[in-house]
Amino acid sequence: MTRPPLQLKPVHQRLRGLAVAKARVLGVAGLAALSFMLPLRAVELRGMTYFQTPPWSLTFRNYYTTVMANGAEYYFTIVMPEQAGAGLGAVEIQQTTGSDWSFPFAVNQSRAFLGVPRREQAAIAVEASFDAKRREFSIRFPNPPSPGQTVTVVLRPFNNPSFAGIYLFAVRAFPAGPNPVGQQVGFARMAIYNVDRF
Repeated sequence: MTRPPLQLKPVHQRLRGLAVAKARVLGVAGLAALSFMLPLRAVELRGMTYFQTPPWSLTFRNYYTTVMANGAEYYFTIVMPEQAGAGLGAVEIQQTTGSDWSFPFAVNQSRAFLGVPRREQAAIAVEASFDAKRREFSIRFPNPPSPGQTVTVVLRPFNNPSFAGIYLFAVRAFPAGPNPVGQQVGFARMAIYNVDRF
């Protein structure tokens, strides 16, 4: 039995086919790269705003750690993900654990800045309020910090708690946008010690 002769395409047609195939591959890769480069937007669902990627990195610092110490400032540092999709519209900070539930704060001295403690950058305007019964701060940003920025919120107590122990603060972040839905960032842990007397 004789086999039919192979039908070979002219070289220029084969090269043209390879070029088209490569163009298709590059087109797909280019679209993928383009989609990766495009900034993500906040998710808006049923009139509510969500982070695309919620912030999750939280660091707490307090350089005065003894009971009743004056001059303390509580630093809550949040790292906004590059792909958050929205600016940081507000932060809620609520005491959830501790022996002293009545140590007071100077609410009007609440502040925020870009960067981390002792390496402060630009100040950020805030609108602060405090619900004494719920032990909850609400910190709003008229000009929301952008995705990719590191934000530190500073709370100023009149003095540290009067009882030693571990104090926990729950921190929630809200995206800038209509009807924002808060996301739990984490818990800040503060240790307060008795004064050593010799």
